[in-house]
Amino acid sequence: MTTTSSPQLTQQPEPADEATERSTAAELLPVATGRRTRAAALELLRPDRGLAIRSALVLVAATAVGLLTQPLLGRIVDLVAAGARGSGSVSTGVLTLPVVLLVVVALVQGASTALGLGMVARLGESVLARLRERFVERALALPADRIERAGSGDLTARVTGDVARVSEAVRSALPELARATLTIILTLVALAVLDWRFLVAALLAVPVQAWTARWYVGKAVPLYAKQRIATGAQQQQLLETIGGADTVRGHLLEDDHTQRVEKRSRAAVELSKRGVRLVLGFYGRLHIGEYIGLVGVLLAGLILVREDAVSIGTATAAALYFHNLFGPINAALVLLDDAQSATAGLARLVGVTDLPVEADGPATGRSADAFVHVRGITHSYGDASPVLHDVDLDLHEGEHVALVGTSGAGKSTLARILAGVQPPTGGEVTMPAAADGRPGAVLVSQELHVFAGTLAEDLRLAKPDASDAELRAALSTVDALTWAEALPDGLDTVVGEGAHSLDAAKAQQLALARLVLADPLIAVLDEATAEAGSAGARLLEQSARAALEGRTALIVAHRLTQAATADRVVVLEHGRVVESGPHERLKDAGGPYARLWAAWSGTRQSAS
Repeated sequence: MTTTSSPQLTQQPEPADEATERSTAAELLPVATGRRTRAAALELLRPDRGLAIRSALVLVAATAVGLLTQPLLGRIVDLVAAGARGSGSVSTGVLTLPVVLLVVVALVQGASTALGLGMVARLGESVLARLRERFVERALALPADRIERAGSGDLTARVTGDVARVSEAVRSALPELARATLTIILTLVALAVLDWRFLVAALLAVPVQAWTARWYVGKAVPLYAKQRIATGAQQQQLLETIGGADTVRGHLLEDDHTQRVEKRSRAAVELSKRGVRLVLGFYGRLHIGEYIGLVGVLLAGLILVREDAVSIGTATAAALYFHNLFGPINAALVLLDDAQSATAGLARLVGVTDLPVEADGPATGRSADAFVHVRGITHSYGDASPVLHDVDLDLHEGEHVALVGTSGAGKSTLARILAGVQPPTGGEVTMPAAADGRPGAVLVSQELHVFAGTLAEDLRLAKPDASDAELRAALSTVDALTWAEALPDGLDTVVGEGAHSLDAAKAQQLALARLVLADPLIAVLDEATAEAGSAGARLLEQSARAALEGRTALIVAHRLTQAATADRVVVLEHGRVVESGPHERLKDAGGPYARLWAAWSGTRQSAS
């Protein structure tokens, strides 16, 4: 029972640069700052801080146990060296203890690492679920005109690509990054324990690595942000082109739209190639730092062994420690790539969750003379000319009002404002406060969508606790029970994309059945029978009348037969109410409605 905008086929602004930041970029949904993104991550983590502390302790213990491997190997080297200097051979009994300890270390480290990573994964899933819930809740509450100004591709890119990036980072990058970071820190401590000069030698690599990381982050953060914008622009163009395919073909705009898709796709590919080149340069610089550090540790070991400051085994352990850092450092910096991409995605998600809740619904409270009271409604889309001009309209309780007018008169805009889907630029709508869990207003639009799942689940979107009897009653009201029970599994038949398909009339009957289940105070139908064709329209008009029985309703009439059966007809022209009254009186008045009726009746007669 929601509405979506039609594909925009007017000339779209071209990309301003290779990030495809359109001239309307100021209208994109906001992106959180780095500070706000970090604060939001801590807020999401706070409910599970106990689990975070426990998992960190387990990983510290696992890493510390694993660092016993290098001293044990050094001990074996010392024992072999001592044997070579003495008898020339080494007793296997002497090596038994360190070898057994190596096996124990491996087992303990493996078990504790698995436990710690499992705890971190559980922590990440909890945080991810919390983020998704907040994002979906806020995204669903966004006014439709706000989404339209941003472009549906922007929101689609966030709910798909950005959520996927953050999910991947939480599930794989976060545990590995935690483990790699701990390994690096504790290994450096272990080097200092062996001899502080080994640590100094190892730190020779740090300036190169730090400069490399800073260079990479400075370029990666804006690059990945541009990539997400480019992806959003690309998806927006694809949605407009594919969603409006019939109109594109009808106006011979195929080449124009193909060029737009190609241009935005090329911009996204170019940004991806820049990302690959950035990563290659990153690794090249990183390897230089590794070799500098390794040479420093080996030279320090050579000097210290010659001075008898350390044993050969200790120097071996130090070299193994530093060599063991290659993997964690590479992993941490590789994951830094994922982290930057995920951070850019998280900032875009937090930007949506932080949006203030706009007062986008009609005001509540009773008007003295009407059930619904509309006063001074004006509305503009962005900087465009107003589509509604100071509209006044009253709906009395139980009254059915048909809204008619030529295309572009502002009918759908007024319907969406009355339903609370989008806020008006000016004016107010007053209606009774909803009670007993009933929604104030529900919109059924001409946009058809069958949600993936069983037919019963599709219906329960309007009333989650509805019983099977209530579902059947709602279907019966709109004359859909017979075909619904004739489905392969009845109300348990899976419908929607990739499942049992429903034609346009049946899909709209489902929407009307959800309207019955929701039981709103005011029902708004925006050309709800437009997509069904002539035969289906007659059936849907009957279903709509049954669904609206006893309700206050505003009906944007696609066919004037709906206006003829309404209690009152309101005519819009250029965003203004020009006529209002019963069908028969307006039909004979010689005004705008009479001309519409004459044109429509003449079309029907010629068609017959």
